[in-house]
Amino acid sequence: MQWRSIVVGLLVLRVLLNCAVWLVFGLGPSWGFDFPIKFTFNLHKIELLKDGDGATVKTNAWSQHMYDNRNPQANTCSKISGNSPKKSYLSFFQEGRDEYERKYSSFPDALKVKMRGMARDMFYFGYDNYMKFAFPEDELNPIACEGRGPDVLNPSNININDVLGNYSLTLIDALDTLLILGNVTEFHRAVRLVIETVSFDKDSTVQVFEANIRILGSLISAHILLTDPRNPFGDIALKDYDNELLHMAHDLAVRLLPAFENTSTGIPYPRVNLKKGVPPDSINETCTAGAGSLLVEFGILSRLIGDSTFEWVARRAVKALWNLRSNETGLLGNVVNIQTGQWVGRQSGLGAGMDSFYEYLLKSYILFGEKEDNRMFSAAYESIQSHLRRGREACNEGEGDPPLYVNVNMFNGQIMNTWIDSLQAFFPGLQVLNGDVENAICLHAFYYAIWKRFGALPERYNWQLQAPDILFYPLRPELVESTYLLYQATKNPFYLHVGMDILESLEKNAKVRYMV
Repeated sequence: MQWRSIVVGLLVLRVLLNCAVWLVFGLGPSWGFDFPIKFTFNLHKIELLKDGDGATVKTNAWSQHMYDNRNPQANTCSKISGNSPKKSYLSFFQEGRDEYERKYSSFPDALKVKMRGMARDMFYFGYDNYMKFAFPEDELNPIACEGRGPDVLNPSNININDVLGNYSLTLIDALDTLLILGNVTEFHRAVRLVIETVSFDKDSTVQVFEANIRILGSLISAHILLTDPRNPFGDIALKDYDNELLHMAHDLAVRLLPAFENTSTGIPYPRVNLKKGVPPDSINETCTAGAGSLLVEFGILSRLIGDSTFEWVARRAVKALWNLRSNETGLLGNVVNIQTGQWVGRQSGLGAGMDSFYEYLLKSYILFGEKEDNRMFSAAYESIQSHLRRGREACNEGEGDPPLYVNVNMFNGQIMNTWIDSLQAFFPGLQVLNGDVENAICLHAFYYAIWKRFGALPERYNWQLQAPDILFYPLRPELVESTYLLYQATKNPFYLHVGMDILESLEKNAKVRYMV
């Protein structure tokens, strides 16, 4: 078994806390990439909106694209006047080329030390307050400064109940971050607490996807770190540890298996009750990302315990979704009926409902080496480039706007709306893993320009109106992961500055000051 690949793959998935820490360090382990191209980052050449007279709408100018008048949703966005002022990426940075060279061409060691300390302090601010005010509940409500678990009074509150299962979510989620920070003592204490206090025999209905990525992935990751004979983090052996975290992961996965039963397609139900199985009133619709993003964790679990069941059901779901793609475009929709195989949501994009399906195809191939995973990802990537990508052909040269990936109808490739969501910021990182570094640099610059403008990524941003459609930012890690991977691929200090900017924005805008 390729332990190093598994550890790295899991740590990538655990980006919510530890990617921000590694990013500002600039000291993470090498990913071992050897890209065949050498690309010099050239932010000053990238433009958000090209200047022009607006007389002719070109196919590679997404900034002037309007809804097709035949689209029944055409009146949801007001038209931009041809005389509207147009801005470039640089207008968001408000700096010229000389200033760019001065500010971003280096990242001194002293600044790395400072930001490392800041990242560590931010983590412990959250972790210590959770342990003080919220444990053993799932998370800390930072406004009320008290613990929070499932909303038992309102089972339909899926924004809470999909994630919180009354199983000390935050503590499990933080295990590997404690080790990355070098706090072996607290890591050991936290592992013992999880073993001694957490049970999955709960009357909690949770989303299969959320339980998989947050709980199952965390338990497997911590177990691998504890038992890896190569000791990538030094000798961290825990006395009398008897694979309890792996047994807990197995127990949880068994409780998730009913989601895969009694479906005509093999695509799982979106939710299960950890004690009772699939609720009798469960819906027959699920999103592509939720059903198709289980293979990494289920696959590793199968290989660790020698039981192929978990990887088999996860692969069956992926293949079932893949076989439902459009014959015309090769695209998938975002919501499907698990019994009929009919697409309920026909939007195809890179954001909510779709994102991690593509991510898991490539990362599964990296972890397991199964050629079919790579074949599916390569075909999906080609369809994405053919039907979702708008803008000029080359990132940094040519006529028209820089590349942008839009939401389209899966059957004909026509644009369905003019917004992107913050989840799409994962895609530059996936492009790095696929070796397409130049396009990753270009797309990342687009998302970072939005961050620079608002101090966060709006949950939805209207690229036509150049304004947010949904104003909140729920601390999503996708842009951080893409930034980290781009730094590892290029070693360009610009990305350390991006990491610092993100970290300082979170400290300024997301911290509740009165907590101790």
